[in-house]
Amino acid sequence: MDGGVGSFGVGRAGSAIDPISFAKQPQTILRVLSWIFSLVVFASIVNEGYVNMGSERLHCVFNKNADACNYGVFVGLVGLLACSFFFLLDYKFASISSVKDRKKAVMLEIGFSGFWAFLYFVSFCFLANQWSRTEADELPLNQGADAARAAIAFSFFSIITWAGLTVRAVQKYLLGTDMTLFTTEHLDGVAPTQPYPSNSPSGGGGGGGATTTTTTTTTTTTDTTETYQNPPFTENNAAPTYQVPIY
Repeated sequence: MDGGVGSFGVGRAGSAIDPISFAKQPQTILRVLSWIFSLVVFASIVNEGYVNMGSERLHCVFNKNADACNYGVFVGLVGLLACSFFFLLDYKFASISSVKDRKKAVMLEIGFSGFWAFLYFVSFCFLANQWSRTEADELPLNQGADAARAAIAFSFFSIITWAGLTVRAVQKYLLGTDMTLFTTEHLDGVAPTQPYPSNSPSGGGGGGGATTTTTTTTTTTTDTTETYQNPPFTENNAAPTYQVPIY
């Protein structure tokens, strides 16, 4: 079965997966971009998001607000792990035999992608707001400024990619399933069994077939009757008569 036909845009289980075609899919490209953007947000804050201003204590570059840095790290790290998980799920999606399991996977992707697009929107607004309140004297030698701008910019880019993934997942869900291509076993995730061939004679079409079947039945009944017409042990089971010899 060709891709895009069957269950949620993917063929039946066991269909061959072309890595090149998979890599060229818009969903795969968006997934890789989301992974990269999440990595930039996470790494920027972890590596250069904290500065030391004349003391041993580190302060967040976003207006010394530790919550801003913690939120950016959380969103970036979880987004990074989620992209890795859904990337593997996309690659193995065609091997899922159950239509119900495919539906659950698509619904999970819709919910998570939409929710994470919203969290990145919050991250962009939160970090941009805190960065606008940061005074120049709080960052000696402009330390950590590039990392802060990178976290803000790639949070904005992540909104676009995660929203795109949500749209792709919704489109996949709307494709639904062509139920004529699946049996009850496919719906329950059980491999379908091949029925045994029927031993009943197949007749021709129309009235001729009915006549042939009737004739065959009549002949079989007649042969059976003739074969078992006489009960066993009735022809020669009479007691022999004894004749008195004549001298």
